[in-house]
Amino acid sequence: MLDRGSYDAPTEEVFPDVPEAIMPFGEDLPRNRLGLAKWLFNKNHPLTARVYVNRLWQQHFGKGLVASSDDFGNQGSLPTHPELLDWLAVQFMESGWDIKNMHKLMVMSATYQQSSEIRPELLAIDVENNLLARGPSVRMTAEMVRDNALAISGLLSSRIGGPSVYPYQPEGLWDELSDKWWRYKYKQKPGEGLYRRSLYTIWKRSSGPPSMQIFDVGDRGVCTVKRRETSTPLQALVLLNDPQFVEASYILAEKLINELGDNPEKCLLQAFRLSTGRSPLEGEIRVLKNFHDDEIARFSTNIKDAIAYLNMGETKINSSSEPVKVAALATVINGIMNTSEGYTIR
Repeated sequence: MLDRGSYDAPTEEVFPDVPEAIMPFGEDLPRNRLGLAKWLFNKNHPLTARVYVNRLWQQHFGKGLVASSDDFGNQGSLPTHPELLDWLAVQFMESGWDIKNMHKLMVMSATYQQSSEIRPELLAIDVENNLLARGPSVRMTAEMVRDNALAISGLLSSRIGGPSVYPYQPEGLWDELSDKWWRYKYKQKPGEGLYRRSLYTIWKRSSGPPSMQIFDVGDRGVCTVKRRETSTPLQALVLLNDPQFVEASYILAEKLINELGDNPEKCLLQAFRLSTGRSPLEGEIRVLKNFHDDEIARFSTNIKDAIAYLNMGETKINSSSEPVKVAALATVINGIMNTSEGYTIR
């Protein structure tokens, strides 16, 4: 320590340490990063396992057993189910810190598999669902919204690892950030890079992926334990107009027509199941049929519009496919993706 901050007046020598109120640093541990890692993952450490399983719970249920997942201190919330939190933490440690095992344990639980339907009698006594009397209803994260659309269309690449990729982005966006001749170029090109998981999307510090930012992705300036969740018209505009979502819609439409034949009702039923995870109600299928009929009539009178719609992405439909039928079904699928159920985990 320097006396009054003066560089030439050293006083007491200090060493790296940890908050003893949590758990003392063992005498047998080296005072370096290895020692810190061993201290963090000691089975007697009261926080590490609890904090992590709480964040996994938050990921699946929308809210952790400790609501303040970024604060386990005096200013944080008390756990709604302290014994469950303890049990999950012990399971996590005894499994060898197996993250995949914990995900499986949570999603296969009876609690997670409950219906998320809100019942008036429960709402009257438990608005926040602290009692876990119904299943989760959580909006997908920004990355999941895009990945889900690609997955149900069959476009999502399953390859793991590799360098960052350049999916669809408004042309010239990076050029607006700098006028230097050496500025970094956005290297979007056809191929697998357009369909890799969002995890691999390149990230420019001053300009994150715009479609993800609209869905509240963190800006990476600071660690974000729990993202905010907004609902804006821009999100609907992304889902209805972004080439990634339009392309996923018409590729899925073509696939359903090829698999199920010229049977619009079956195609609509399957498209709804894939997009929402459930079968449509009678009133919903009636709305979808009317929407589909309107789109068939619209594109039949102007085939050029259908062809233009099917040319928005890099992947094209087969020349043998009928543009009017594919485009009409695609716009319905795109509309389903744009409903709250299309990007909500229930």
